Amino acid sequence: MNIFDFQKKKISGEKISMVTCYDYTSARILAETSIDCLLVGDTAAMTMHGYKDTLPATIEMMKYHIAAVSRGAGKKFIIGDMPFASYRKSFSDNITAAQVLMQAGAHAIKLEGAAGNQDFIRHMTETGIPVMGHIGLTPQFMHMLGGFKVQGKTQSSAERLKEDVLMLQEAGCFALVIEGVPAALGTELTKLLSIPTIGIGAGPHTDGQVLVLQDLLGLTLDLKPKFVKAFVDGYDQFKNGIEAYVQAVNSGGFPSDEHCY
Repeated sequence: MNIFDFQKKKISGEKISMVTCYDYTSARILAETSIDCLLVGDTAAMTMHGYKDTLPATIEMMKYHIAAVSRGAGKKFIIGDMPFASYRKSFSDNITAAQVLMQAGAHAIKLEGAAGNQDFIRHMTETGIPVMGHIGLTPQFMHMLGGFKVQGKTQSSAERLKEDVLMLQEAGCFALVIEGVPAALGTELTKLLSIPTIGIGAGPHTDGQVLVLQDLLGLTLDLKPKFVKAFVDGYDQFKNGIEAYVQAVNSGGFPSDEHCY
């Protein structure tokens, strides 16, 4: 998968599948699947470090996780998130931050929002850094949005999102994540663009879908947005496996002769 394959999939009508990944072991597993691409998201701050939102993510944190994923992901296409405020400084600082993520192993970077990002996106693409945009419910703007709320529900906010996606396309983004908007608007935005859209809580008619790996595997208990579907009951399977191990240790059944030198 490369950035041209994203466009090919949109033209052919073939869906794009993306999932988050933050560690080497998970990347090794995902490398053996048919998933199209991996997002090393700033959600790492929540899923891997226990923070309540994505704001504590830093360039160093993202570098650490991208490097781990890149060592296990094989030929999978890796997108790395630019964390909160890391792309709202001087051009020099912004490019340095993107450079760190690319040199850690990302093949592209993702950033949130449209207004104020256009010149930076153009500069990055001219520098050789592919950019994926992200609009709608943008978690880094949670305090400006009043929390994790569906966006584009009013006519004026929907029109603003239409302007935003066209702005990002014109600036040079090769694809966009659309998060937390009504399904009808997700469809409309997808039809409006020549670049592919990847939805999360944006309905079934975007050009692809992305989920947090821990949500997909049923490992998340506390935060369960409406758009999340667990495809495996991973929490209970992990817990049951660990309990089976404890019982085997307590009973003397493990280690047995076959596990001894």
